[in-house]
Amino acid sequence: MALNNGKHVVAEIDGIRTTVVETGLNENRCLFLKELLQQNGYEVKMEKEKAKDGTQMETWILGVTDIVFNPMIRVYEQKILRPDGHPVTPAYWNQWAVDPDLPYWMVTK
Repeated sequence: MALNNGKHVVAEIDGIRTTVVETGLNENRCLFLKELLQQNGYEVKMEKEKAKDGTQMETWILGVTDIVFNPMIRVYEQKILRPDGHPVTPAYWNQWAVDPDLPYWMVTK
């Protein structure tokens, strides 16, 4: 679930029901989100996505065990913190290179 989609998706990862944070991730993005969420106290699960025929793909699915977690709500409520203690902005979450002092409503991709 990206920040532009408020839909709440629950899936089973490693036999545990999780709230899907994002799908179709490359490994670097997956590790970035995993570290960020673990630092904020969430238990994170990740695994490679599977194609319809059952073969593993090169993309990852990442989820947290907190079933009511919604990344869009948490980011915009400023409940997730960066390692330096500041709130995570949408630009930081999406790993966009922007000025950190720029208001979120002025950020464009």
